[in-house]
Amino acid sequence: MKVSPIKTPLVKKDSNLLLLIKENIKSLPEKSVLVVTSKIVSLCQGRVLEKTSSGKNDKHELARREADFYLEPDLSRYKMMLTIKDNVLAVNAGIDESNADGKLILWPEKLQKTTDDLWRSLRDHYRVKKVGLIVTDSRSIPLKWGVIGTAVTHCGFKALYDCRGENDLFGREIKISQINVAEAVAVAAVLEMGEVAERTPLCLVEEITKIEFQDRPPTKKELDYLRISMKDDVYEPILSRAPWKKNYY
Repeated sequence: MKVSPIKTPLVKKDSNLLLLIKENIKSLPEKSVLVVTSKIVSLCQGRVLEKTSSGKNDKHELARREADFYLEPDLSRYKMMLTIKDNVLAVNAGIDESNADGKLILWPEKLQKTTDDLWRSLRDHYRVKKVGLIVTDSRSIPLKWGVIGTAVTHCGFKALYDCRGENDLFGREIKISQINVAEAVAVAAVLEMGEVAERTPLCLVEEITKIEFQDRPPTKKELDYLRISMKDDVYEPILSRAPWKKNYY
């Protein structure tokens, strides 16, 4: 797999995302995947808030409004809120202060539709047929220090490579395993894009094995299949016992 981060000028609030990509990527190869950080999508959508002394834009209060489910910050020794948003387990509903110039950056709105629309525009502009798009964020790993990338949305390829029905080295039939291609590509891309002051919010990934491109956005059925309900998750004994609060805003 070939992973090439792409340096850009500093992305500011209300920038044009498609124009930013066009100006920094001259060609998009067939069978490649463009990776875009969710932060610059948020910036281009204007999802930036000033902190206020009144507490109106308090990070925890915003997280309560942004999340689908949340745990109160006093449950964490770090005073962070564990949240579930769009079926993603995240800290503080993805609200970020890094590279925000003292402001708060919220997660993008209507992100799957935004991803689908951007993918269509990229296909038309670069005149490619087989191309993928991933929007990423960073996430922590339970019981391990450090963060890795995660695919928040994808388009233009099948997110899962199904190993079921194949045989292992000793002839045993695989009955459960599926490889999450979108997540694997996101991890590699975010590693090279960095987490601090690299200014590389775009990344081109090529020569990916086990990827099947599609000439359309993922269907609702395909997106729903990617999600595991809490009761069906292998981590259900932990997840279901947490005192989650539902967002009623």
